[in-house]
Amino acid sequence: MADLAFNNFDAFKDAADEPGASQGEKVHVRVQQRNGRKCITTIAGLADDLDIKRICKAFKKNFSCNGAVQKDEDGSEVIQLSGDQRTNVKEFLVDQEICHSDAIVLHGF
Repeated sequence: MADLAFNNFDAFKDAADEPGASQGEKVHVRVQQRNGRKCITTIAGLADDLDIKRICKAFKKNFSCNGAVQKDEDGSEVIQLSGDQRTNVKEFLVDQEICHSDAIVLHGF
């Protein structure tokens, strides 16, 4: 019988399981519902060597919204902005060359 070589591709395997692919490289932009129509945008996963407070200040000035830098449970810094600023944040991070567009993950409704 002929030796058949099948593709051993697993479609259900996570990309994070691949060697060299780590989740720490991604910037996660999420929107969280507060009460009523109010929501908060959170930006997590920015590199540690960046000045997070300065980036938050630029977000606040460019988007005309309030914001703060909070500590996460694991000790990393997270930026919180008022309102749904997901698309604005992605455009800003790409335009200012802080990170690439493929490294930004948008979450939310």
